Amino acid sequence: MDVKGIQIAKTGGPSVMKWKTITVDKPKKSQVTVRHTAIGFNFIDINHRTGRYPLELPTGIGSEAAGVIEAVGAGVKDLKVGQRVVYVGAVGTYAEAQNVSADICVPIPWDITDEIAAATHLKGMTVEMLVERVGKVKKGDVVFMHSASGGVGLLLCQWAKARGATVIGTASSASKCKEILKAGAKHAIDTSKKDVVKEVAKITKGAGVDVIFDPVGKDTYEISLGCLKDRGLLASFGGASGPVPLVDLNEFRYMARAWTLTRASLFNWTANRPDLIHSSKRVFAMIRSGKVKVKINQRYPLKDAPRLHKDIESRKLTGISMLVP
Repeated sequence: MDVKGIQIAKTGGPSVMKWKTITVDKPKKSQVTVRHTAIGFNFIDINHRTGRYPLELPTGIGSEAAGVIEAVGAGVKDLKVGQRVVYVGAVGTYAEAQNVSADICVPIPWDITDEIAAATHLKGMTVEMLVERVGKVKKGDVVFMHSASGGVGLLLCQWAKARGATVIGTASSASKCKEILKAGAKHAIDTSKKDVVKEVAKITKGAGVDVIFDPVGKDTYEISLGCLKDRGLLASFGGASGPVPLVDLNEFRYMARAWTLTRASLFNWTANRPDLIHSSKRVFAMIRSGKVKVKINQRYPLKDAPRLHKDIESRKLTGISMLVP
């Protein structure tokens, strides 16, 4: 069948994304065809578009979507036509439909909408991974989140607070700082006006923070090290500003203070189906409990994906953004 979607033939700015007719064949063995009803935006989409994370060209773009199964390939036993599912990890979700491996599809519970599922599948599981399995955040911890007004950041503020942590977040404007505080952070630092390291020292009375979650990378690496307490954990899970610098473990500041640095990748932590199902169930449970509230701040028609990317890169948006087929 023919569907409409976004494709790129070269890497670059938002204008490289073109609205095309795409042919979706019958699903192969172990695949299903998913007709998309809601499409999530994630920063990895920009990294694919710009070539920071290279894809074989030409290619579709996007990695998260929810929808309804329209066809099932040979060997698929646990999914059926008409079932609602959400998935992440198959590039090409900026389209009305595509074929994906059945192994990455998670059934959507009856009380969760397609939009909420698509808005939180990658972001929510990223937060679950960071807070519960990587950071092992517990009551009394002081945690720090860079760029906390984004989709992951606002969910993380709520999740960490629910586990009894004190949350410090950063954002680039006063209005974005208000969003962070509403989401459960106790402190919000406006990076356009404040020195982050000095503010964290003031808040923690010089002790530093237990855990830092950093999706920014190069521009915030030194700031992170300046905010971390002895034997604290820095969890890097993105590189919006570029990769972190090369690390020399023989540097005195590492040896003397015994910091831990880890690179947290959701695709590693959900590489097998039991881990994937565990993480997705935790996300659904937190949403049901009301401890994590999901607000979709922006919706764009699928055809307007270039405008969404442009608005994201101009830092005009906060929270979760979605594409609507």
